Amino acid sequence: MPTASARGGMMGFLFNRQARQDRFDRWLNRRMPPGESITLTQRSVFILPTREGLYFLIVIAAMVLAGINYQNSLVFALAFLMASLFMVGMLHTFRNLSGLTLLAGGARPTFANEDAEFSVVLKRVGDRSYESLRIGWDKSLLADADLLETDETRVRAFVTAPKRGRFNPGRFLIETNYPLGLFRAWSWLDLDMSVIVYPHPIAGGSVPSSTTTSQEEGELILKGGAEDFYGLREYQPGDSIRHIAWRAYARSDTLMTKQFAAYADRRIWLDWGHFEGLDREARLSRLCHWALQFSASDDEYGLRLPGVEILPARGDIHRDTVLKTLALFESDDSHVA
Repeated sequence: MPTASARGGMMGFLFNRQARQDRFDRWLNRRMPPGESITLTQRSVFILPTREGLYFLIVIAAMVLAGINYQNSLVFALAFLMASLFMVGMLHTFRNLSGLTLLAGGARPTFANEDAEFSVVLKRVGDRSYESLRIGWDKSLLADADLLETDETRVRAFVTAPKRGRFNPGRFLIETNYPLGLFRAWSWLDLDMSVIVYPHPIAGGSVPSSTTTSQEEGELILKGGAEDFYGLREYQPGDSIRHIAWRAYARSDTLMTKQFAAYADRRIWLDWGHFEGLDREARLSRLCHWALQFSASDDEYGLRLPGVEILPARGDIHRDTVLKTLALFESDDSHVA
């Protein structure tokens, strides 16, 4: 068991780390404010040697010391050549990001706890080429990109959406080690993109459908109907005497039975009250599941939430409206990762 002082030291370390991160984020927002289009310049590109670059420097320093110790001109020449290569590599790595323009390219709605797809458009001015770029939020899922023969290209990057609502993933990373791998140039950019995250669908429970007797809406049900006259058919043994059409029998001497029909409304209401005893997120997840199920059928369905009602309909636009309403119901406007 850690002592009280150890726990206090750990909490202090975490607090100081978070405070440093907050200060760094504020500094980035001042230096590179969010925007739908950002062009990389000296103010927004950072560059440092990689591990290989540091090893390269150590080798150069060792060669210089060896040259001084043994008074060997060839060693000096090779050391200076490597140093020149080191400096040229730094300039080319920086140039591989400088001047590049990035634009917000849109996003696809997704479900909570799944990967959201964002598009970033890379655009160049002139004939400068950009190679071996990596873009993304998750360092293990960086997307590769090159800008060689075309003036612009679109890159798809993914990030996990933690919960429903309007999700803004915040700043993403763009980096490169091109051409020699001795330096890493990078930048953290915010293109002010967001996406709607639907509730995570969970199967469970049943949704009852409402039935009406309106002829204006719904489908005709012949069996069991007793509301509206539908037509005549020949008498069959077992038919109720009350339903025999005596006037038709008097005209044709043929026993006929009256048929009646009821109209069942196939409109389905996805109602908040169907899932009593569950918390808000559990209800929304189950309503989301049923919305997806009914959107794949021919039934019309509507949505009832506290203070919200969407009339029954069908189609992709209606489905998207229902899912968006579920996503934003009693939710914050945005969630930043």
